[in-house]
Amino acid sequence: MSIDKQDVQKIAHLARLALTEEDADQYQHSLSSVLSLVEQMQSVNTDGVKPLSNPLEMTQRLRDDVVTEENRRDAFLANAPQTEAGLFLVPKVID
Repeated sequence: MSIDKQDVQKIAHLARLALTEEDADQYQHSLSSVLSLVEQMQSVNTDGVKPLSNPLEMTQRLRDDVVTEENRRDAFLANAPQTEAGLFLVPKVID
């Protein structure tokens, strides 16, 4: 797939980028190369290939999910100007 200069200029406009003619030529070539690579990758037959979450055949060592801090909600709420039922009260900003 190829992308033309008009497409590059349209993308630049949507992205609010100012491109010179030289930049547009460079981006046209670069974007066309990326799209060609994507086309190549899409043409590969991946039937029967299992998706990977990690390319290594290892499991993650995870730490135990335990609470390491005490509940300090009351101390934090004590610093707030207004609270109600354990919640911070803030001024209304949208009518």
